[in-house]
Amino acid sequence: MKKMVFTDIFIRKLKPEAKKFIRSEGNGFTIRVMPSGVKAFLYIYAFDGKRREMVLGHYDPGYVNGTTNMGSLAEARRKFEDARRKVASGIDPLAEKELIAEERRLAPTVEDLCDEYIKHWSKPRKKSWENDERTLNKDVIPAWSKIKAKDIRKRDIVLLLEGVVKRGSPIAANRIRALLHKMFTFAVDRDIIESNPCAGVKPLSPEKPKERVLSEEEIKTLWENLDKTGLIMSPEIKRALKLILVTGQRPGEVAGMHRREINERWWTIPSERSKNGKAHRVYLTDTAQDIIGNGKEFIFLSPRGELDRAIAAGALHCALRRNIKGQEYRRKGTKRTYKPKPEDPNRLGLADFTPHDLRRTVATRMAELRVMEEIIDRVLNHSRRGIIRVYNHYAYDKEIKGALEAWERKLKSIITGKGAGKVVNIQQRRKAVQNKRNNLDLE
Repeated sequence: MKKMVFTDIFIRKLKPEAKKFIRSEGNGFTIRVMPSGVKAFLYIYAFDGKRREMVLGHYDPGYVNGTTNMGSLAEARRKFEDARRKVASGIDPLAEKELIAEERRLAPTVEDLCDEYIKHWSKPRKKSWENDERTLNKDVIPAWSKIKAKDIRKRDIVLLLEGVVKRGSPIAANRIRALLHKMFTFAVDRDIIESNPCAGVKPLSPEKPKERVLSEEEIKTLWENLDKTGLIMSPEIKRALKLILVTGQRPGEVAGMHRREINERWWTIPSERSKNGKAHRVYLTDTAQDIIGNGKEFIFLSPRGELDRAIAAGALHCALRRNIKGQEYRRKGTKRTYKPKPEDPNRLGLADFTPHDLRRTVATRMAELRVMEEIIDRVLNHSRRGIIRVYNHYAYDKEIKGALEAWERKLKSIITGKGAGKVVNIQQRRKAVQNKRNNLDLE
């Protein structure tokens, strides 16, 4: 009888049945087909008189003629030949595999730790977990992938960060330091390592706090220029930038706004989209409602024509860079780059700023209107600190509404160049109303 030889065509044609079944090429090289359709390569052999069954890998037809051997017949055959030679030499390959897995569990490599940190800490707790994963894949794993996590020392941390600074990314070095400190703290908590090697490692580069606030003249210029047609910017992004300036909310929260979050005059940002994980109510002034319009699903649809997807928050930043600095946004694989185009004019006619600077501008202008800091924090949905967050559950809807209406009046006066009239101190107004009520009660 002719010996069976596995081929990709033969394996692809194996159809699942009601019960699992196997096909063997000989010498223990076998493929198992489950009722679900999952196909796995096995090495079935005897060692010390006992039957052993070692999984060599799962078959993935997508890798046939691809750029990698993972999941391929060729890779499974290579593993089979290696395991067969070990058996001939008196080594049990399955026991060896189990020992290696146990060693990795007890003393994982940095790559293993990165994977565990993303799965069990970053992903469940952070909306920006993909940024952590991207940073680890770019800067940490290539340098330390096979090093045991317990063998990383303070000097390793410093040298890694110095390399990032030398390539011209000092602020990125600070972010990597903070991420590593958090990840190694996670490793200490899970008894993977005894101490955090980042302890005592200070930021290598000084950082200046962001202080960009648009002046009234800049606000007027921005608003007018967003209505022009000469910008390299979609209508959705123009409207989103305006709404940030009107409401003071975070760019990502504005970009992802959906009609189901709006109930008449109030927009409720759900906890799963809010940075601090707390649902937040925002009063929608007339100007805000005009910007929002009558969209049925996402308010700011992706310009790529995807009806079930909102614009990305990063698109707002890219649009500003493109129209202020004449830089073209390009995607290369998973990397995002800016290609300078000095021949392009500054279409917005403003010094460089970010979408988040609009939020800071709103907070600053509200303070100028003598809105109390506590109310500004409520408008911006800043996390409360201390015991007050436990006991004070007042919603502050009236105060939020008053603050945003006061800012709307001021914003209109800036845009039109007409005076906003008398500035109303919201707290004094409330006190006057309360005093009037008290006087009526006495009468």
